[in-house]
Amino acid sequence: MNKPNHYFAHETAVIDEGAFIGSGCKIWHFSHIMGGAKIGNNCILGQNVFVGGKAIIGNNVKIQNNVSIYDAVEIGDDVFCGPSCVFTNVINPRAAVDRKGQYQKTIVEKGVTIGANATIVCGITLGEYSFIGAGAVVTKDVKPFSLMTGVPARQNGWVSQSGAKLDENLICPETGRKYKLVNNQLEIE
Repeated sequence: MNKPNHYFAHETAVIDEGAFIGSGCKIWHFSHIMGGAKIGNNCILGQNVFVGGKAIIGNNVKIQNNVSIYDAVEIGDDVFCGPSCVFTNVINPRAAVDRKGQYQKTIVEKGVTIGANATIVCGITLGEYSFIGAGAVVTKDVKPFSLMTGVPARQNGWVSQSGAKLDENLICPETGRKYKLVNNQLEIE
């Protein structure tokens, strides 16, 4: 574990030996960081956040209250995980069957937003700057810049890098930045 003076941890947080926590992080009430976990710089982990020993979290990530980042989950830079969003790591769990050797990797790329109470089924990739709506259940890979809503989640448009929904002209209403579709993939012009 790196020196505690490089980050803030609430007195009720449990940080196991061997966890790496980058500088400028804030870890709030009743959170638990397992040994071996890797957390980048300037992250905020809300109340009651769990981070598994083989989880990787990038820089500038915000993880809201009641989120568990299990082993085999990799989170890129600038990701927002809303309150009580859920990650899984085994596709067919059973209490009486040990499937720890069957964890499926889940990748959350740079700039993704995951809304409150959304569920991310293991073994998929959320493309960069995609936006997962509150309560959505994502069961398949998500294209970059996609807006995903519903159960099961389906694409419901495109979003800009700043998270604004794009209109038919693919222009961000917040920044004026233009986007284009190339082979059904959104790109910045």
